[in-house]
Amino acid sequence: MHSSRGVALLEVLAAVVILGVAGLALVELVAGGTRAVAVARDREREMADEERLLTAWSLLKRDELDQRIGDRVVGPYVVRVQRPERGLYRLAVERSAAPGVEELVTVVWRGVAP
Repeated sequence: MHSSRGVALLEVLAAVVILGVAGLALVELVAGGTRAVAVARDREREMADEERLLTAWSLLKRDELDQRIGDRVVGPYVVRVQRPERGLYRLAVERSAAPGVEELVTVVWRGVAP
């Protein structure tokens, strides 16, 4: 009789350990998902900021773009203005934290004055 109670106790302990391990795995999974959501939210905000910045710079006139050729630091971002051809401007935005990685790029045409 004592041996069957001992076996039952061992089975209960084994079940509790299995449930504990499964519970820890579930908690880690939820924590990972929460971290991923926070990272995605931050990245989405950065992309919206970069898009607004690129839009604002793409609305500049030809003479204003000529004055800004090169790299300009704007907060946590770097805006690069290049003029590959007369009247054609290439605008790129990258994060200062990741130099050399252009995240958004556009090309605008500003007609040449007669």
